[in-house]
Amino acid sequence: MPLQNRVLPSQEIVASPGRGLLMGNRGSLHDADRQLGTIRWRSKAWLICLLDYKGVQRDPMPPGRWTALFFFDEAVALAAGHRPCAYCRRTDFLAYADAWARGHDLAARPKAAAMDAELHRQRVEPHSRRQRTTSGVLGELPDGAMIADTGGPALVLGGQVRPWSWNGYAATATRPLETVVTVLTPPANLVVLKAGYGPLLHLSAVGNKGEPN
Repeated sequence: MPLQNRVLPSQEIVASPGRGLLMGNRGSLHDADRQLGTIRWRSKAWLICLLDYKGVQRDPMPPGRWTALFFFDEAVALAAGHRPCAYCRRTDFLAYADAWARGHDLAARPKAAAMDAELHRQRVEPHSRRQRTTSGVLGELPDGAMIADTGGPALVLGGQVRPWSWNGYAATATRPLETVVTVLTPPANLVVLKAGYGPLLHLSAVGNKGEPN
């Protein structure tokens, strides 16, 4: 039985045998029996980490410390409201922060805590604690954004839609560029993508920069 530690573009954490390219963290979410309760975060720092960092072997659910989460790729992680870890993905974190500064017209690179606070306002509805989504025009979305399509989550690349599942991105589903869609990726992460941050995409995506795990 797989552990409940796979993250969907909708922020949900599910038990699935699906494999991913990246790991993440929202704090310790599990109990002594390695089961998740109702809590879905302990910190506003929702991170995207490397699967392997300096060969360190990690327990995915050590008691009282943290719950290792897993993402299919970085487009999924960004849609769920996460951002690169400043420790194990330092280069990517700096690229992300620089893109944030460019996209938000800031004079200096923002601190991680400031980005986390803004992301948290954008990714979670305060009362229901569910994912906060927005509406957007398909042709105006950056590569790497994810939307709620008719059959489920989908990746946007070049104004086209690639349906997502744990088996990979499916063939392009054509939609008119003027189509208004439900956007899963928080606005701040859309800005970062538009400003040139290149997410790590699964091999099944067009223009991939990753490897299947």
